[in-house]
Amino acid sequence: MLSYQDVVTIKLGVLTTAATDWEDMASGFEDLETLYAAKVESAATEDTAGITAAVRAAQLAATRQQFKDAQTEAGAIASILRDAHQEFSKLIGHVNDVVEQVKADHMSVNSQGEAVYDFRKLTPMRHDEDYPKYVSQAKNAEAAWTKKIKDAVQKVDDADQGVKLALHEAAGIKSWIQRAFDEAMGQGDHTFNGSAVGDIEVYEAREAKQYANQILNGDKLQGDDLKEWQRLMRDNSHDKVFSQTLLNSLGADKTLKLANKIDDLAYFDDTKDKNAYLQINGGIADSLATATRVPDFKDANGKHLPFGSKGYNEAFDNWLTTDDAQFYIKFGNDLREHGTEKYDLKAAGEKIQMMTKGHGQQVRGYQSLVTLMQQGHGDYSPQFLSDVTDGAIAAEKDHPNVWDLYGNFDSKNGDDWFANDPVDGALGIMGRDPEAAAGYLDPHAGGTDDRLHYLLKDRDWKVVNTTDWQGNREIDTSDVQDTDDRRGLGGALTAAATGIDPHGPRPVGPTPHTDANNRVFVHALDILSKQGDDMPPSLRDDMAKIMTNHGHETYVAMSDPSGRRHPDVGPTLDQKQVMEMTKQISRSQHSYGLLHEGMNYAIMDDIHDRSRRPEDTLSSAGYAVGFMEDARYAALKGDQHDYTWDKAWSYHALGGALNFIPVYGDAAQRGADVLTTAWIMDEQQHQADKLTSDSQHTYDLRRNQLNSIADQWYSVNSDWASSQSHPGYSPNDGVYKQIEGWANDGGAQFRGMAGIH
Repeated sequence: MLSYQDVVTIKLGVLTTAATDWEDMASGFEDLETLYAAKVESAATEDTAGITAAVRAAQLAATRQQFKDAQTEAGAIASILRDAHQEFSKLIGHVNDVVEQVKADHMSVNSQGEAVYDFRKLTPMRHDEDYPKYVSQAKNAEAAWTKKIKDAVQKVDDADQGVKLALHEAAGIKSWIQRAFDEAMGQGDHTFNGSAVGDIEVYEAREAKQYANQILNGDKLQGDDLKEWQRLMRDNSHDKVFSQTLLNSLGADKTLKLANKIDDLAYFDDTKDKNAYLQINGGIADSLATATRVPDFKDANGKHLPFGSKGYNEAFDNWLTTDDAQFYIKFGNDLREHGTEKYDLKAAGEKIQMMTKGHGQQVRGYQSLVTLMQQGHGDYSPQFLSDVTDGAIAAEKDHPNVWDLYGNFDSKNGDDWFANDPVDGALGIMGRDPEAAAGYLDPHAGGTDDRLHYLLKDRDWKVVNTTDWQGNREIDTSDVQDTDDRRGLGGALTAAATGIDPHGPRPVGPTPHTDANNRVFVHALDILSKQGDDMPPSLRDDMAKIMTNHGHETYVAMSDPSGRRHPDVGPTLDQKQVMEMTKQISRSQHSYGLLHEGMNYAIMDDIHDRSRRPEDTLSSAGYAVGFMEDARYAALKGDQHDYTWDKAWSYHALGGALNFIPVYGDAAQRGADVLTTAWIMDEQQHQADKLTSDSQHTYDLRRNQLNSIADQWYSVNSDWASSQSHPGYSPNDGVYKQIEGWANDGGAQFRGMAGIH
């Protein structure tokens, strides 16, 4: 293992010097071969015939081949040394960059590569009550920077091990076992390596394949071998040559078998090394992403072509005709061929063995594939994600119930690592790439069926087989939905409609919606709202986040009694669809909370909109609150007799909405926090009162929130409200009455659209 000092003091120039010497050697052997062929071989075979001459010619040709092989070996070693110089320069440069970042954070780095903070800087604060916190923060920073340095040094060491392997292989250096075998067979090892290649990653891929073969043969790896396989995958899975060489040598069939056997070892046969095996499978998944990567296509002006756009589709079709696309085509066809084949996977059957009384089960290729893909870092090309998802959908259309397995594979049982529903699993991976999700689910995507319509309306989501065994007899063959149903679809739908990764950090700055984002939102709203109470409960949170993210246009639909006001950004939404979706979202306490919090931000943003008349912003706010309150009552009317949920919750339980709330002005965001606090007070009062009637006016139910809105509105519009020409809008002159009336009118408007009397 290289130390930090090794890395920062090494002189890389010797690598290029050595590479030049080896290139000169290759050139010298070429000259010798030419001279030998002209002066020795030709003269020795001139005017000779018979068996002796034939033997002599063969010996001379073998000698000339040694000169040729020596050229190959020397040239390969020179190439490896130059590759090593380039790779080490990059990786050591990264170590130095991290060190500079540490120094910029007012720390030093010692000779062991540890970040060190000068705690004397905190001495003046030793009597501060927060002094322990400052010390803890400094120690945490030290540890975090030290880990970054260690990780950077590890990458250099990984590369060093790869170079060592490649040089040994290119030079034909054999183990003592190989040498003993050669001698026993009468084959000396004093020859040059005519099959040497000048690519480090090719040798590392061959080494990784040897370890893969051992696993495929049913062996386990221990100690140094397991660590070396981890290193190979960790160091090379983002290299195209390594990844394509490894996967080409395996083919899709053996890749799926290998992934399953590794999962068997991790979860069933060799659990003590579980983390190591899962890291290897993660490396194979990353290699799959690297090997199948489609280029970033650009238009004539160098502008990125979004996935799914007409320009992208044309560029992709052209790319498929190039040599660079041959691996993608071949391996993709191979995956589709094996997508519905059955494969052994004990790890998905441990609990099943008891359930089926020893009958067991097998999994399908696409289930194994998506399980593998989920173990990687998710850097897949949108095109590859699209092709995998389309392939799985095509398979289930041709063979209904193809994914049915015994048992549940959900988060509750800790078995959600296995993608028993590969369509939903692939969509879940896609959800981490908003552009991929939008291009895939966009109803206007060129040349595709309406995937969103299929997934939201037509697809059979019952992928769990409830069959049990009694003796030798199967009973109850009905299918049910997975308890994690549509989790992947919800993530992909959210990403596609908002442009935000639902699993990522909160975006920095505005996230404007593309036309594709808007089309996905409007189409999903149309399909799901028409399902009424049959809308899948698992999508309530996702639609709440989407409507929150499209807060402006959603708020317009909720707050305009005429239905004629058009949003100045985004699509115009159908009021009845928004009404029904708000009702369905309100059937879940958490989903309702997400949407309501988002609308508090939209209310405050509208109040601060100077382009609108102040009285209109007040009426819109009251109207929207009444709209949402009656939506909640309509939702719970058939579900719970007291029109409340089972338990109260606090503001802090609603953090899931924050990533999807658009970037508003500071004043609007501060005001929204005040509104949310008042709204929570109303909710807690609801729980205490156990309301039993929906005939009460909205104002009585939302008193704190509506009064808080009125106060916030007045603080923004006090000059206008105090004017004699605008009576009835000051706190002492009816502003609370104004918003009360609008809130009750908003509720009445909702009931009218919903047909509730």
